[in-house]
Amino acid sequence: MFNKKELLTGWEAITKEFLRLYPDAEQKNYKTKLCWELGGDDPLPEITVFDDKENNCWHFVTYGLTELYKKVSKDKKTSGYGMEFTFRLKKGCHIDEEQEIINICGILQTLARLTFENGEVFTSYEYVYTGQTNGMDSDKTSNITGFITIPDIKAQPLKTAFGDMEFVQFIGVTDSELKAIINEKITVRQLYEKLKSDLTDYKRKPVI
Repeated sequence: MFNKKELLTGWEAITKEFLRLYPDAEQKNYKTKLCWELGGDDPLPEITVFDDKENNCWHFVTYGLTELYKKVSKDKKTSGYGMEFTFRLKKGCHIDEEQEIINICGILQTLARLTFENGEVFTSYEYVYTGQTNGMDSDKTSNITGFITIPDIKAQPLKTAFGDMEFVQFIGVTDSELKAIINEKITVRQLYEKLKSDLTDYKRKPVI
């Protein structure tokens, strides 16, 4: 049995897990200027991005969909919504990578807003279809128009002082791939297997 007093707070647990993955990596911290509780537009207080040089990508992780500092919900087993989002963006997909990192942070905030406003909980092996045909990248020129979700293959589920949580990773996919899922020609799991990667690559061609 876990002693609650020995478990880390939500914020500490997330940070410890990603420092385990990237003990010496550069990290970028993107904080919300005006918090959600005071009327801000962005529900997540922070998104951290780690430089995964080994895999030539940026690894994003959100803070705020779980209970970070104290227990608020009545569900003692689950921390907040029980999930934090992650995203792995292949480097070299954009001329201005800082601009693209900020763009992804905005997309993650938008997804989190669906949870905060509508109570939508994202789980693994789902898809997010927006109906748009222009790219999700900041220049809107890529083939990536939506997402599928998987369990993050690097970050492990955690037990915190405020309950359990897991990391749900979003992968960018194309319009044709999403329509194949919607039309039941392929499942999310099967598409993920065809992609053979958990990285979002703006330059890749559709696999369907």
